[in-house]
Amino acid sequence: MPEYLAPGVYIEETSFRSKSIEGVSTTTTGFVGPARFGPVTLEPDIITSLEDFERIYGDGQQLRFQDPDNPTDPTQDTVVDNFLWHAVRAFFIEGGKRLYIARTFKPITDDQGDSCTAKGYIRQDEADTNSVEIQARFPGSGGNARLRVTARMGRNVLSGDKGSVSASGIQNYDVVWLTDISSPYQSPLNLGSPVESPWGSPFESPLGWGDFYLAIYDKDEKTWRFGKSKTKDAANDIRLNSTDTSLRVLDPDQGHEVHLVTLTLTLIDEAGKETTWADLPLDPEHEHNGVPDSLAARFPETSALSPGQARGLPIVITLPSGMDNGIAVLNKIIQVTADASIVKNDPTRNAIYAIEVRLKDGKDGLLPTPKEYEGTEDPDTDARTGLKALEGIEDISIVAAPGSTYGMTESKTAYKNAFAIQGLLIAHATNLRYRIAVLDSGNDMSIAEVRDLKGMIDSKYAALYYPWVRILDPITSQEIVMPPSGFVTGIYARNDITRAVYKAPANEVVNLSIGFEKLLNKSQQDVLNPEGVNCFRFFEGRGFRLWGARTTSSDPEWKYVNLRRYFAYLEHSIDRGTQWAVFEPNGEALWDNVRRTIDSFLFNEWQNGALLGDKPEKAYFVKCDRSTMTQNDLDNGRLVCLIGVAPLRPAEYVIFRIGQWTADAKR
Repeated sequence: MPEYLAPGVYIEETSFRSKSIEGVSTTTTGFVGPARFGPVTLEPDIITSLEDFERIYGDGQQLRFQDPDNPTDPTQDTVVDNFLWHAVRAFFIEGGKRLYIARTFKPITDDQGDSCTAKGYIRQDEADTNSVEIQARFPGSGGNARLRVTARMGRNVLSGDKGSVSASGIQNYDVVWLTDISSPYQSPLNLGSPVESPWGSPFESPLGWGDFYLAIYDKDEKTWRFGKSKTKDAANDIRLNSTDTSLRVLDPDQGHEVHLVTLTLTLIDEAGKETTWADLPLDPEHEHNGVPDSLAARFPETSALSPGQARGLPIVITLPSGMDNGIAVLNKIIQVTADASIVKNDPTRNAIYAIEVRLKDGKDGLLPTPKEYEGTEDPDTDARTGLKALEGIEDISIVAAPGSTYGMTESKTAYKNAFAIQGLLIAHATNLRYRIAVLDSGNDMSIAEVRDLKGMIDSKYAALYYPWVRILDPITSQEIVMPPSGFVTGIYARNDITRAVYKAPANEVVNLSIGFEKLLNKSQQDVLNPEGVNCFRFFEGRGFRLWGARTTSSDPEWKYVNLRRYFAYLEHSIDRGTQWAVFEPNGEALWDNVRRTIDSFLFNEWQNGALLGDKPEKAYFVKCDRSTMTQNDLDNGRLVCLIGVAPLRPAEYVIFRIGQWTADAKR
């Protein structure tokens, strides 16, 4: 309460409205599963397109999991379609908008996946241990790529007259190329024999007379000097300007030029897609506006970056120990190596030299087990994996593990693992309350097998879909079958956006489908639907449709998916929208404010057609008064509000009763 200590007029703002509740998102989805690349322990970031997914988690090529019993025999590897990539593609095409990914990965050895991480080296020969190491930031076959490293020269920055010369744009510890003043001289690239090069020889081309120097600003002399090391060398350093005639200085009138030398990195993945980073300084101590920006600083270890930066930088570059001079870095990189090929660029593009380093030996690891899907949490770093990584993302309302049921009927072990993963999804959704798990049936499952599977599941927080969806693979142009969850979650989102969450996500077209693994008829669905198995059906003239909207619960109160999801929407919205009430004085004024807040929210829901009843009082009620709270509740700081709503259930069976009618009969 404001204090009134001196006479005067006081103007204060007040509110005559109740607090408002904003409905939460119901379309944000979380997928968990293996990918060809991408972070495993970093906090998941939101994905809004397939292109976003590919940039972080790799493309849709097949995954190859090593057989732990036959590690040296590639023919024994398990090769599967990239179900996660296909599910992401289906999600967005079917209408999804926002997606989080938790990548599962099981390393071949217990070394944090390092044995599965693609690597390459810049070195003079195989015996050279003092090499530049280039490593994919994350494990996986998606890290196998080519890295083109090009040393480039910029334009001449030297201008002015002798005694008043400037070099615009250079910064401390830049590597520059100067016309050479020594004699005899050999090209820095060892291109040709030593040649007499008198001071003042004109700059002819990027491969003409010249040598590399380090630009250092001398605070004592208040001018730039160019040397071979960071230690001042009066005899050999070159000054930009100096009144000391015994020192060597640059003179544009004598044909001297200064060109900034930087690196350009181009990463080329297996599909030929290029990612380029240009104008990278060479010296490890180089900074821009006080921020390190050298080659090594731009691609450091993951621990030195924020999660967002790490996701956007697919490689790590490690310089040899003790290499703290930009010229030494350049000389190391432009060496001809055993595992790099020279690329001769057009000199007019100012490319001094380029090499391509192959990053190889990236692997997809072992087939993930329920342990990887469940995930872990590191108490020291708070790094989470698997489903645990999705727990802290409040916006998620749908979860799925696309492809986790692949091959589940082929062996008891596969069935046990797939069923365990479904159990983890259900437990995840149940514990977090405001989520629903979309479960896949197994591929090539018979009706009897899917009935047996459903018979072991009973949860109001899950829905099971059957059969798998047939699509045309955009990578191979072959027909393949994909698990339903990617399509279903996209249809959930489309249904919520175009209609509403209270409308059953069924009788919806599957846009990507060209068929189903099994074409079910009405009699077959008559068996599956009452048991809680949601089916895909083909209807002549109406296409391929999702034709079921039941949860896996045996409780008739929670029979329908839309009912479960709508209550999650109501509960989550009220939860978020009433946080202001915590620690407020627990009395009549607060109770009335809470009642009006929730009443206003539910009235809007009724007006939108989400609740049953021709009047608000028939559609819902809100009670928060002495009738809902005892004195013991008040003494223990509890505010109890009782809310009842009359939700709409889907017209699952539309029945028309038709009989004969005579003209003279009374109605």
